[in-house]
Amino acid sequence: MAPLTLQTAIKLPSGFEIPQLGFGVWQIPNRDAEAIVGKAFEAGYRHIDSAALYRNEAGCGKAIQSLLSSIPRDQVFFTSKVPSSKINYKDAKAQVDTTLKETGLSYIDLMLLHAPFGGSANRKGAWKALVEAVEEGKVRSIGVSNYGVHHLDELETHIKELEAERGEGKGGVLSIGQWEIHPWCARNDIAEWCAKRGVAVQAYSPLVRGERWGEPVLRKLAEKYGKTQAQVLVRWSLQKGYIPLPKSATPARITENADVYGFELTHEEVDELETEEYEPVCWDPTILRLEK
Repeated sequence: MAPLTLQTAIKLPSGFEIPQLGFGVWQIPNRDAEAIVGKAFEAGYRHIDSAALYRNEAGCGKAIQSLLSSIPRDQVFFTSKVPSSKINYKDAKAQVDTTLKETGLSYIDLMLLHAPFGGSANRKGAWKALVEAVEEGKVRSIGVSNYGVHHLDELETHIKELEAERGEGKGGVLSIGQWEIHPWCARNDIAEWCAKRGVAVQAYSPLVRGERWGEPVLRKLAEKYGKTQAQVLVRWSLQKGYIPLPKSATPARITENADVYGFELTHEEVDELETEEYEPVCWDPTILRLEK
């Protein structure tokens, strides 16, 4: 495998590429988003992960528009998400247009369904809305967030049903899924499901909100490599083949979290850092039953 760099990208089932390191903007106020995302661009990030729920799409869009004065549009990757309250055909379809308007972009690189709410029929409808958005050129790649394996199995059924209803190849392509993933919430069942189907995995909260600083193995590895514990966690995610989305509003930490390419964990260290704990620090819709 070629050495990882800040320019490393992963090819998605849609045929498009996504930069492997992303920058998360959850809880960043819209009024600050343009400046903070601008700092991320200065640090070399080219992949921004937002959502309608974050209410900062406009600020992200302004930062992207500023960057486009010096680089082509296809060298910047922007993600947004349909809110949990809009997981149905009509609202999901409208959300795509709203996000395009908010950001001022001509297309969205990746649109996700934020969580498996709404019930089965509405989840199918929302997915159909994203499929149509791809067909209309408004979105390039589509996926889901916070889906459990049972939700993913259901989505496969929905894709088959849509193909039967709309024609072969018109059920949509699941390119990516996003979950809270880190050594204390590894979600190997979901990762294995995705790996079997070539679906890319994004990892939000890869730094565990700082709640695991000082864990013995993490501290040991940070000391060994002369790196911060945050850098070790980002590196772990990259070497697992995931797409980590570290988030910070502090310029020095934004730069620091991208400075993870001058060292490499051994295979044994990647395994040693991972635990069998299931301790998410965020919400966990993966456990919701299908009827929810």
